[in-house]
Amino acid sequence: MAKKQTFGDKVLAAKLAQRKMAKVIVSEKSPKGTITYREATIDVDKVNDFISANK
Repeated sequence: MAKKQTFGDKVLAAKLAQRKMAKVIVSEKSPKGTITYREATIDVDKVNDFISANK
């Protein structure tokens, strides 16, 4: 039989403290007409701010 796993306060706090990250790819068109892609890994909470700043 499987043993039930119990979580202590320290384990739950560590689990909640982990940062959730997102990979964002932004395309840019150069003056020559080529398209380049730039990628960045940022916090999930700041994705909308990053996208709006790089439009």
